[in-house]
Amino acid sequence: MGILSQYEPKAVFQYFEDICSMPHGSGNIKQISDYLVQFAQDRSLAYRQDEMGNVIIWKNGTEGYENSEPVIIQGHMDMVAVQTKDCTKDMEKEGLDLEILDGDYISAKGTSLGGDDGIALAYALAILDSNSIAHPPIEAVFTVDEEIGLLGAQGMDCSDLKGRMFLNLDSEEEGIFTISCAGGLTSVGKLPFETEEKQGCVVHVSIFGFKGGHSGAEIHKGRLNSNLVLGRMLNSLKKEAQIITVSGGEKDNAISIRSEVSLLVGCEKCAAKVQEELSAKLEEIANEYESVEGNLQISFEVVPNQSVQAMTKDSTKKVIAALLNHPNGIQRMNPEMPDMVQTSLNLGIVSMVGNEVHFSSSVRSSSETEKHALYERVVNTFEMLGGYVENFGGYPGWEYNPDSKLRDIMIEAYQEQYGKDPIVVGIHAGLECGLFAAKLPGLDAVSIGPEMHDIHTTKEVLGISSTARTYELILRTLAKLK
Repeated sequence: MGILSQYEPKAVFQYFEDICSMPHGSGNIKQISDYLVQFAQDRSLAYRQDEMGNVIIWKNGTEGYENSEPVIIQGHMDMVAVQTKDCTKDMEKEGLDLEILDGDYISAKGTSLGGDDGIALAYALAILDSNSIAHPPIEAVFTVDEEIGLLGAQGMDCSDLKGRMFLNLDSEEEGIFTISCAGGLTSVGKLPFETEEKQGCVVHVSIFGFKGGHSGAEIHKGRLNSNLVLGRMLNSLKKEAQIITVSGGEKDNAISIRSEVSLLVGCEKCAAKVQEELSAKLEEIANEYESVEGNLQISFEVVPNQSVQAMTKDSTKKVIAALLNHPNGIQRMNPEMPDMVQTSLNLGIVSMVGNEVHFSSSVRSSSETEKHALYERVVNTFEMLGGYVENFGGYPGWEYNPDSKLRDIMIEAYQEQYGKDPIVVGIHAGLECGLFAAKLPGLDAVSIGPEMHDIHTTKEVLGISSTARTYELILRTLAKLK
């Protein structure tokens, strides 16, 4: 018996627990892709699995719905796989350890949960497995590697999809219907550095305790990015220090919650002064963001009398300049919908690769021209510092459809179930709907999902009662698509 076996609807929670038992971080989806194929084979359902691992499963309409217009139900297989520093789980090979919080939320011990978007798969499989749910012909589309640039949706051949009503199950707020989203790309600034062998005192510095969050859904909350904070702190140093190593963040689409740097200074007295200066600067920043952030923390480890390969003074200055000046956060709000972010960038990962420091960012905008203009700012910044920029995973936005039949039917179903109107919005986060709309002319799409909080972090939770209500809404909607 699984930890979720007591909850209704049983099929949904059973499949969600099955999904959580398999590793399925981005780039590691073979096991779950094959699981979907086996599911279809066991039920004699038509399916297709492509070379990337994307899977489509077809099911005929139930009695009275045989000739109805097909509906596409879509979600992605991969999750943002992150874990706490003290968690020993191998997320490349092991599933998650689920737990229940406050009686109504599912979480995972020491790791992210992957409710985004494992619950979409669970919903679709529960519907495909049922013989009693009324529905039109279903084309269930399961994509890979959404979290690292919507790669599965980009590479998918959609020529055998007949449906033009598209129910995307990749949203995180119950009662909110998403009907448009931003486009985006991933930029990687690459800054070469030179080193020299030097003797001195090494200071290892870690800053942590940041709230973080999703760089699309939560960029408007004004949360600090630990990578940018590190740049500001290093730039404040009065004592001379050279960078040995620097790193921060885990995913380009997650606001960074931890950054680290190792510095070479002249002596232990200098190391003490550096610690004092960095601590004072972090305290200053924490005071500025007291109403937004939690308890920012800093830790030090000092190792005297070391001979190391440190970045030259010139390279150190350039890396600090890149951290300090890299565009980040909201760049422009939508002039027609003032509460909606139009253009943003998140410096998600800083890492050292060979003799380069890499700065990986998620660029988003509902304006294609603004998206490319922001990317060119990044390019210009790195070229001035002697570096260069590469980009990948570009995807289009999803434009608002004023004549959406699916939206109107879903609003009616929502009103019947909840006794009130849903909130209908466009969002700044990227969804696969834009890519499918580009491949399937005339696509009529809506994105919904149950209540989730702190997705892409180790604090991620999925609402149990909300999952049940959202499933009921999906079934009501399918029943109306006759």
